Amino acid sequence: KYDIEYRKYGIQKKPTLRDIMRFKQDLEREEANMLILRHPYLTNEQSNGHMCKDKEKTYKNLVNQWREDANAKFNKKITIMDRLNHLRVTESWD
Repeated sequence: KYDIEYRKYGIQKKPTLRDIMRFKQDLEREEANMLILRHPYLTNEQSNGHMCKDKEKTYKNLVNQWREDANAKFNKKITIMDRLNHLRVTESWD
């Protein structure tokens, strides 16, 4: 209908040399990352189950610590002297 491509008053900015170089660096960085991801450090056999023992040990330590903290107020040794200490009078009557 009109001679306008797809924007009514849009001005298309031409890419500068800096834009082209930045785009090229982005592509190179992405390609380097994809190369690293395609060739992992460990094989599937090496990476399978290598953290099970450590994870189990830390989980047990965490559960034991939680239980000790939860039962700390119940594990106190309270004697009758501790219960009745507020009744003790040190000053004698005249």
